[in-house]
Amino acid sequence: MSASRLRRVAVLVLEGAKPLDVGIPAQVFTTRASMPYEVRLCGGAPGLVSGGDGLSYHVAHGLEALAWADLVFIPGYRFPDREDPPPAVVQALVAAHDRGARLAAISTGAFALAATGLLDGRRATTHWHYTRALAAKHPLVRLDENVLFVDEGSVLTSAGAASGIDLCLHILRGDLGVAASNHAARRLVAAPYRSGGQAQYVPRSVPEPLGERFAATREWALHRLGEPLTLDILARQAAVSPRTFSRRFVEETGYTPMQWVMRARIDLARELLERSERSVEQIATDVGLGTGANLRTHFQRILGTTPSEYRRTFTRGE
Repeated sequence: MSASRLRRVAVLVLEGAKPLDVGIPAQVFTTRASMPYEVRLCGGAPGLVSGGDGLSYHVAHGLEALAWADLVFIPGYRFPDREDPPPAVVQALVAAHDRGARLAAISTGAFALAATGLLDGRRATTHWHYTRALAAKHPLVRLDENVLFVDEGSVLTSAGAASGIDLCLHILRGDLGVAASNHAARRLVAAPYRSGGQAQYVPRSVPEPLGERFAATREWALHRLGEPLTLDILARQAAVSPRTFSRRFVEETGYTPMQWVMRARIDLARELLERSERSVEQIATDVGLGTGANLRTHFQRILGTTPSEYRRTFTRGE
């Protein structure tokens, strides 16, 4: 392929940049005979950029690289919810987009992209730990906290760092086809396409309670997930009416009692899939969901994947 057909990729390194987030697009798109890309690392100005996790970066290019690039990656960085990137950076991103460049954020890089206003009214995602902060800071963004990445055409976002690989492979599929993407995946020893969303990587899908009025009832229920648990049973354990229990439970947890029970059952199923060899049917009985079909339905709805795929992802050495 001639140099005139090279696709130009800029990786924008912001203060506090996370090393894995920077390294993923730099490695995936690095210039080689089989890959028609040229990569430039840039910052607000050429020189040293202080990164996160004890690393710093010496970038050869400043914001002029954004005017050169066809594709701009914005790696994640530390403390994205504290303040926006410098105005010059935000303006350069907007100018690059207006010129026709695609902007792709990895993890918390979505905060910098959201600061441009280009995500307003569009779907986007970010690392699960920062979804509430992004929603609060940029309420016009249509946040999807379960998916691994979102492609809105000229603006793309991904979840945690490893999801940056999924995003890069997705871009390769669109640019060069499936064969090139699969070749890159083999080189990275990565899955060409991962199923499921990032909800399966959140430590617990049951939320941290905002109050403790029904803490004892929740603890009681967690030890009886394999048994019938109805609203009446839970309210009786809490010594209040079902109506009062339901209203106050939502105020404390953000979920109705039965939504909370379902997520607790799915969490227990996750643990059993990871730590035991019990079948899906057996686990469904253990967690109070009755049948494997029922477990699969709710597992897919809440986590965006299947029990079998989840077990393959989180079981090592088998």
